[in-house]
Amino acid sequence: MSFKTISVIGLGYIGLPTAAMFASRKINVIGVDVNQHAVDTINQGKIHIVEPDLDMLVQAAVTEGYLKAVLTPEPADAFLIAVPTPFKTCTEGEIPEPDLKYIEAASKAIAPVLKKGDLVILESTSPVGATEQMAEWLAEARPDLTFPQTAGERADINVAHCPERVLPGHVVRELVENDRVIGGISSRCSERSIELYKKFVLGDCVITNARTAEMAKLTENSCRDVQIAFANELSIICDKLDIDVWELISLANRHPRINILQPGPGVGGHCIAVDPWFIVSKTPEEAQLIHTARKVNDAKPTWVINKVKLAVADFLQQNSNKTVKDITIACYGVAFKADIDDLRESPALNIADSIGKMHSGSVLVVEPNVHEFIRGGLQLSSLDEALDTADIHILLVDHSQFKDIIPSSGLIIDTKGIWRTHV
Repeated sequence: MSFKTISVIGLGYIGLPTAAMFASRKINVIGVDVNQHAVDTINQGKIHIVEPDLDMLVQAAVTEGYLKAVLTPEPADAFLIAVPTPFKTCTEGEIPEPDLKYIEAASKAIAPVLKKGDLVILESTSPVGATEQMAEWLAEARPDLTFPQTAGERADINVAHCPERVLPGHVVRELVENDRVIGGISSRCSERSIELYKKFVLGDCVITNARTAEMAKLTENSCRDVQIAFANELSIICDKLDIDVWELISLANRHPRINILQPGPGVGGHCIAVDPWFIVSKTPEEAQLIHTARKVNDAKPTWVINKVKLAVADFLQQNSNKTVKDITIACYGVAFKADIDDLRESPALNIADSIGKMHSGSVLVVEPNVHEFIRGGLQLSSLDEALDTADIHILLVDHSQFKDIIPSSGLIIDTKGIWRTHV
């Protein structure tokens, strides 16, 4: 069965590029989002996020009539759900648990327009068992249709999990080139999912079951988290021993079987900082290493903030005629990684926010990828202003705009190692 119309639920950093990619293949795509601004922006052929080359794809798709955005789901042949999976509210010290409320809401939203032969794919990064839970929500909402958890290969509706595996800043290319893990609840579900993704995916589509597909994405990001935790722990050790951690890593990486990652101010984003907790919350007694890595990376921002406090004290000691209120601190970068505008789970943003709350002087934020910024008393500043006026410079994100400059005066705290100093 061919897919004449595809619906993508959630038009964020994954949903919108996916919708645009299908539309670029001359397939009718209906994008659904609860954000009126996002819907209006997309229908104007524009984008509400920063992602290289995506603006051209969306403009062409909308202009040619293959992509439209709406607030309420409409009938389609395939539905891809790409909504957030945040944490439930928890107290400090508790293990965060995933909240599936957006997946549930999306399931109940598309249920009324489902028809026999439709395919539903969950792309949201999810805890193990979420795809089966989604299928149950759909079945409860549409008792007149059959689903694979009960009807198997003969089900009216096919359901699968296919996690996204793309790098922000390279999403358009990686959507096409990367392999996809396809986890259908039945073999038929997997086969139809491959048929759909092969509309634009050049990478391999590898079949497994839904639970393994869910765990594959969590495993990939947990592996990265553990590797980053090792680098971050090294940076703390090296600081205590007065060793340049970036030189050390460069030397160690000359070994043919060693590839240590680079340290930073913490771990952010909607994946690496979040997904390991999905494993830990399901298996807290078994996931010891994964849990420890999370704690190491979550503690790094506090360590950076303590370095800022020491820098303030050093500056006052060197400038006895000034008070804390006279000190201007500049934070360079608040996105969760270089050259994007994504602030989700950003350690840099949390560090800047904490500095803004604790420091009685001026705090400037330099973020070249964000044009509007509302965060407490923080001020969005130009790069030139920060370089000219700040007494303490804190490099938090290695944006390309920061790599060819270095402050000529003031104290420097470099969490990324591009200003040839170390913290």
